[in-house]
Amino acid sequence: MIQDYEPEATRRDAGDAESSRASRGWWDRNADEYQSEHGTFLGDDRFVWGPEGLDEAEARLLGPAGSLKGLDVLEIGAGAAQCSRWLAAEGARPVALDLSHRQLQHALRIGAADDGVALVEADAGALPFRDGAFDLACSAYGAVPFVADPVRVFREVRRVLRPGGRWVFSVTHPIRWAFPDEPGPEGLSVSASYFDRTPYVEQDERGRAVYVEHHRTLGDRVRDVVAGGFRLVDLVEPEWPAWNSQEWGGWSPLRGNLIPGTAIFVCERD
Repeated sequence: MIQDYEPEATRRDAGDAESSRASRGWWDRNADEYQSEHGTFLGDDRFVWGPEGLDEAEARLLGPAGSLKGLDVLEIGAGAAQCSRWLAAEGARPVALDLSHRQLQHALRIGAADDGVALVEADAGALPFRDGAFDLACSAYGAVPFVADPVRVFREVRRVLRPGGRWVFSVTHPIRWAFPDEPGPEGLSVSASYFDRTPYVEQDERGRAVYVEHHRTLGDRVRDVVAGGFRLVDLVEPEWPAWNSQEWGGWSPLRGNLIPGTAIFVCERD
């Protein structure tokens, strides 16, 4: 009789190759549950930057209303490509890239390809595009938190962007790493060092990583952006809105009203 093994949560080093394998496997296994649980909140054609519910239709971090028409846009870590569907409706020519085959199957399910979204299965650290192929690049919680070497990803993004191109990405706010990942009162007390960059790893009975997430401090993120060849033009920390009563993992109205949960980096390529 085969018994399911509950992954062991630990903090240890995890390099590029191990992190990539873990991410591909985890998202392929969990894509169905993720889309079932969060699909209603994300919508089929909305561009939501994070659990707070900040919508690009209002935030306009990629550019003013009407400015996306005719632009080539790359979405990295696209999941089911909901954001790319929104971009297509704005008149852009989006390419949705994800490491997970199953996530991209969900993109097909909701009609992304029918709406003119190109779907590409590839690693964010080795983008399969020519230099200067895109006007904009974006990522809503995709790829960046899960890679061991974010500078490598940023340099790849810079390579495929045209001069003046904008790169906007959201990640878990770094301060959250000092608190337990719990939505209730237990998630409001500091339990770990903010300065401990050791990755969070879930591993199987053989010690193989099945999920990896990497912590960078806020200063690390800024330095990574610069090392990747970008200029940081804005750092957005969305406040929790009164209308949002949902809990999403460790995100909740209780915590969201007290500490930031998401950081959005708005960058430009010179």
